[in-house]
Amino acid sequence: MLPRQRPMTEESRETLLNSLSPENFGQRMENMQLGGYADKVAHVDLTAGIVEYKGIPEDWARLYIGARGLGVRYVYENGPTVDPLSPENMLCFMNGPLTGTAANMSGRMAIVTKSPLTGTVTDSHHGGWSAARLRWAGFDGLVFTGKSPTPVYAYIEDGKVELKDASAVWGLGVHATVKYFQEMYGEKDLTVIAIGQAGEHLVRYASWVNENDRASGRGGTGCVGGSKNLKAVVIKAEKSLPKPADKDAWKKAHDRALAVIMDEANITSPRKGGLSLYGTNVLMNITNTMGALPSWNGRVTGYGDECENLSGEHVYDHILVNNPTCHACPVACKKEVEVKDGMYKGLRMESVEYESAWALGANSGHHDINAVVKMIDQCNDFGMDTIELGNAYSTYMECSEKGYLNGFAPLEWGDWPRMIELTEDIAYRRGVGNALAEGPARFAANLGHAEVSNTVKGQGIPAYDPRGLKGMGIAYATSNRGACHLRAYTPAAELNIMPFQSLSVDPLEWDGKGKLVKAFQDIHAFSDSLDLCKFSAFAQGVDEYTQQYAAFVGLPEFTVDDMLKTGERIYNLERHYNNLAGHGEGSDYLPYRFTHEPSTEPGSEGHTCELDLMLAEYYGARGWQNGVVPEWKLQELEVR
Repeated sequence: MLPRQRPMTEESRETLLNSLSPENFGQRMENMQLGGYADKVAHVDLTAGIVEYKGIPEDWARLYIGARGLGVRYVYENGPTVDPLSPENMLCFMNGPLTGTAANMSGRMAIVTKSPLTGTVTDSHHGGWSAARLRWAGFDGLVFTGKSPTPVYAYIEDGKVELKDASAVWGLGVHATVKYFQEMYGEKDLTVIAIGQAGEHLVRYASWVNENDRASGRGGTGCVGGSKNLKAVVIKAEKSLPKPADKDAWKKAHDRALAVIMDEANITSPRKGGLSLYGTNVLMNITNTMGALPSWNGRVTGYGDECENLSGEHVYDHILVNNPTCHACPVACKKEVEVKDGMYKGLRMESVEYESAWALGANSGHHDINAVVKMIDQCNDFGMDTIELGNAYSTYMECSEKGYLNGFAPLEWGDWPRMIELTEDIAYRRGVGNALAEGPARFAANLGHAEVSNTVKGQGIPAYDPRGLKGMGIAYATSNRGACHLRAYTPAAELNIMPFQSLSVDPLEWDGKGKLVKAFQDIHAFSDSLDLCKFSAFAQGVDEYTQQYAAFVGLPEFTVDDMLKTGERIYNLERHYNNLAGHGEGSDYLPYRFTHEPSTEPGSEGHTCELDLMLAEYYGARGWQNGVVPEWKLQELEVR
């Protein structure tokens, strides 16, 4: 059992479990009226090797939209008490109603399952072209259950899904797997989503990686794929943009949304805004100087002057070679780089993201950008979450320093050559790599020192220290998939990068952050279900999201209030699932370090994170009982 997980009573759990209605699962409503959907989901029984095609129940489409929301509903109906690595667990690849359309930044796919890392429901998104091509091939989603007796891949083309033998690529990394299928099917109009050796060896934070470098990183979705002997999802489809239900309303909504993305006042502005120029790593210098960059396993809140070597500005000046993008995205935040010198000279890969550079650099005690590039490329090839891997290393390093290793060889701070060696050992579960493959929470707990890992619900924190960005504290604690910055991206307000600076709050003030996080969680749950890139929120707001959805599916009466209620419904369904799965009262917490050890760095010096005060405010706004969704709230939101 993970640290701080407090199960519900058996009586409460039984009551909640009895509320599930599996007899309704997968049934089709007659005559889908909403536009925008293919109204076709492939349900794949890997054990039997059978594929069935079903429509989406229209009430589910209206209540949960698609992508994240709809995927969570499928996983919920499958039952929250399944073992994540059992054949009974469900693995969903889901699109939203705007996926693959002319909507800008609509190239995202959600992979939804029960996480082997956290035991919660999880959804992890990736960009590129896979989501668009799945829609162009005629599908809203793929739902996998069971376990194939031998390795297989799913091939999707022209409205059909076939299971094919994957023995030739089992054991290969993602890059070699992609190359194999490109040689087999041709590169044109082809997408390959694959697991690497980490997924095959059931590393709990293994990822699905799309088109070589775009990862559904968090939560261990690739581990679930490996447990099912599912090596890859290969999609072949020519461009075929779905048409909106209301053409005139769509044109107005689309033009408005594009205008705010392009506006030079926003960081999304192509080739001018910070996100477009430097990618997500535009944040490295900012959080470092304000005392909000957790370093050396979060023991301090800043790395120092040499953090510049890890920054987006440094990447831009020294190793940037290309600015690739995703379907329908003018922002091009991805940064392709090439190492120019040293032992990894000539290595070309994508992309040096902020969280990855932090996890494998500053939080592990070094600032060698070439080494960071190498480790990110390893993670893309082995199929592993860079954030979790970095947390595993920093936990190992602190345990080494404190003598907690119980016989394991120590790992010194900043020893990047050894980190690179260990990355392969983790992917293959060799030696200490086998222990680290369990994730930092289990690794530290098994050493008898759970307090060393900076994790929430079993998942490692991202690159924001809640002593310097208080909103991230309550966001980490209440995230439904474990510590996460993307459930409620409060730095958008705390760093004053909201659309047109429309909302700015003091990063060191706790008051109001509970309500702010609730609002962000609901909005992001909706946009993740469309499925639009999270970075669209740096330009677009609730009006743009509402108008695009309403016009495309043909619901002119759909309002901003409806949008917010839909997001709230999705977030409460996820929390209800987690309650059923054993995450009851007391499951929303932060690592001791952030609430009791004051920052010593400029910008946040003397601050801790006032979690208890924010939790009280948050639960009041949610209507929850110490983290548990009450029955009246489920009924109010039409969850049941």
